Formats: sequence, structure tokens, C-alpha cells
Amino acid sequence: MVLRIAPTIVPSVDSEDPESLHNLSQDMSKTPKKSGKNPGMFHDKSSFQQYEESTLDAWDDGDDDLLVRLKLDEDYIKSTATNIIDHHSMSTAKNGSADVSTGKAASVAEKQGTGEPSPSVRRHQSNGVPSIKRSMSAAQSSRELAKQKKFEALILAPSKNGLEDLRTMSWPGIPASCRPITWKILSGYLPVAPDRRESILERKRKEYFGFLDQYFGTRHEDQYQHIFRQIHIDVPRMNPLIPLFQTKLVQEIFERILYIWAIRHPASGYVQGINDLVTPFFVVFLTEFLDADVECGEVDITALSKEELDMIEADSYWCMSKLLDGIQDNYTFAQPGIQMKVSALKELTQRIDSHLHTHIENQGIEFLQFSFRWMNNLLMRELPLRCTIRLWDTYLAEPEGFADYHLYVCAAFLTKFSKQLKNEHDFQGLMTMLQNLPTKNWGDEDIGELTAEAYRLKYTFSGAPQHLKNS
Repeated sequence: MVLRIAPTIVPSVDSEDPESLHNLSQDMSKTPKKSGKNPGMFHDKSSFQQYEESTLDAWDDGDDDLLVRLKLDEDYIKSTATNIIDHHSMSTAKNGSADVSTGKAASVAEKQGTGEPSPSVRRHQSNGVPSIKRSMSAAQSSRELAKQKKFEALILAPSKNGLEDLRTMSWPGIPASCRPITWKILSGYLPVAPDRRESILERKRKEYFGFLDQYFGTRHEDQYQHIFRQIHIDVPRMNPLIPLFQTKLVQEIFERILYIWAIRHPASGYVQGINDLVTPFFVVFLTEFLDADVECGEVDITALSKEELDMIEADSYWCMSKLLDGIQDNYTFAQPGIQMKVSALKELTQRIDSHLHTHIENQGIEFLQFSFRWMNNLLMRELPLRCTIRLWDTYLAEPEGFADYHLYVCAAFLTKFSKQLKNEHDFQGLMTMLQNLPTKNWGDEDIGELTAEAYRLKYTFSGAPQHLKNS
């Protein structure tokens, strides 16, 4: 007999509605306290661990003991960040100020032409272990080719410090052909050692479909149907302008992933926003089989076999689960993790751009009203999908990237538009811009500048309590 505890749906807040977020802030009887050890992190791990241990939940450690979180080469990362910032400064001086309303980078469609893609199926190796696609377009530079070869060598024959080296190389961005397997390793889903990957993939995929057999049939039972109903409502709303996500086949995959996760994690249950977190994994793992740009034109997912779709579904589930292991307090009752991060963002903004902080407050806007969505959806609603995927390269490479480094990315993101925001002199105009910042035409270069500035902020403020206290 299986003992089940019915998960709940955390009362949803419309992240598009400033008034509902204002009401939420008024209803919070107590703001979570910051950790005394490191106010830069704003994250009380010990208290949450006690809460976690008091619940019957299913936060699966899996093979985490084999994948120790190794320290990044800070000198390398700092050098990378400095080079990006310097390059941006020189470009700005040479070309004049950039038009932030349109962005500097051309869209993927503009770079690759306007013709509709004709997807071609790219198969897995027979043993089920992700392969690395080796074909290169003529436009790719020798530097990009050299980078891809380094990734391939490290993935196929890792060094003694393979995971640490892989994190360091991944921080500035991962070659698209190497991204699927690299994400699986950095997520903690696959080990660095190649000889163990096949057996782990086979076991974890079998385990996921065992969960489906065990739990998915309960979705229409009285105690669970409200969860599945909310998931069924939310899934079609994801990426409404991308045809792939409007197909019934894809939506059913997402519904299964989200429902199984909610049932196995009753401490949080299903929370609106978690549905977005499946998307990058699904798209990246899809590229193991299809040569197509998801954002441009339609993707013929029916060209894939059921076995291939099952692989993508199971791998997406496990990698999303690994991500949520690190930010679970964002989605438990009252979402304390988000409350702490919003408070941290407000204080950090006051230190790095006091004029912007004052301007936002003078217009009667609370940080929760616009940054709740940034924390809840990890900026996915603010950036094009291609930029989210590039940003997640860095998040996965950065220790506690989704939990802690994300705060500094949000601060860099907000202050990047400081001048334009300060030109808005009424509540409606400022709120409209905060919820629609001009990133439509952003590309890898913009994300590189954003992550470099975020690293600079982290390097300056993390672990320095005096920098985060009001003067």
C-alpha cells in the first residue's frame, strides 16, 4: 500500500496584476529574516531543512553524492566577466550609445535567414547515451570550433577535475551541440564518468515511467483533480507565440511532468510558474533529435519516435526536479524564498543605484509588484527563449546559480534600464515598462554582458553585510 499525502496548490498570485501583488505584500504577516551568516544570500537554509525533514516528501538525492559541487575557477570567471564588460565599453564608445528599445543583437531568425527551417531527425546512439552532433555550419568561427572540441573532449574523456573544468568552460556559454549532455551533467542528473551514464539513464527513465504508472491515473480523483485542473489551464498559456507549445502532444508531455512532480512533492504541490521551468530543458533535449529553431517556424515533433519522446520527457522531468531541489522554498506555502529574494533585490538596488530605487518608490511602486514574476519564473517572461537557454548555461555552471546568483542577475537586469526607467514619471508608465522591458531582440552578447555585470555585483556584495545595510 502506498501512503499518499495530497499536495496542495499554493494560492496563486497573478504576476501580471500589480494590485494582486500589492495585496499579497499586505497580507504577509511576517517577512522572512535574512541569514545572519551571509546576508548577501538572504537564505536561511537550516530552518528550511528542518521544515523539509518534517514533511513526507520526495526530494530525491539520487546520485548527488557522486556529483560534488566543486568551486569554480574564480580567476577565470572574473577575467571573463571583465573582458565582456571592457568589450562592451569599447563597442559603446566606438559605435555610440545603443538603442535599448531595439537591442544590439539580431534575432536568431535574422542571423539564419528568413526561410522556414526544415527539421531533420538526428538520432540517439544505440546505447541510449546522448551523442554530440559534430556538424558545423560554414559561418562558425575557428574559435567556436575549438571551443566545441574542448567540450567534446572533456565530456567524452573527463579529466581528474572534470566537473570543475566543465563548470568553468560552461560559464560563458555552451556550444549548442554539446548543451544537452552538458546540462544533464551540470544538473546532477548524469555523472561525469562516461561509463556510468548509460546505466543511470536507463534506471532513471524507467523510474519516471514507473511514477506515471503509479500516480498519473489519480489525476481525476477528488483529492487531486484540482491540481491537474490548474496544470491543464496553465500549460497552454506557456509561450503562446511559439507553435511547438500549442501542440497537443507537447502539452500532454508537460501535463504529465508537472502532475507527477506535484504528487511526489506535497510540501509545495503545484505552483504557477513551475510550468515555465520545464521549457528550457525540453527544448534543449529536443535538439538532440531535431535540427530546428523552436522560435522560428514550426517544429515537426511528429517526426520523432515514441521512444525518443519518452527520453526527452523523462530527462526533462529529472533535470527540472534537480533544479527545484535548490529553490524549493520559492514554492512552499507563502513562497518565503521569493519574499526574501524580492527584499534582497530592493536593498541591493538601493546600494548600487539609489536614484533608481528612490524613483521607483516615489511613483508608489513596490518591488514585489514587478519582481515577483522575475523570481517566480526566473526571468523567463522577460527574455526570449534563446536568451533564457544561454542564461541557464551560466546558472548551471555557477554554484547555487538559480538560488543565489539569480538575485544579482535581476539587479543587473533592472539597473541596465535605469536611464529609461527614470524617464517614466507616473505609476502607469513606469509599471508598464517594468513589465515589458525591451529585450525582444537580445542575443548571446547581451546575456554575456548581463551575466558579467551580475558576477561583478556578486563579487562586490556577496558575503559583505555592510554593503547591504541601509546607510
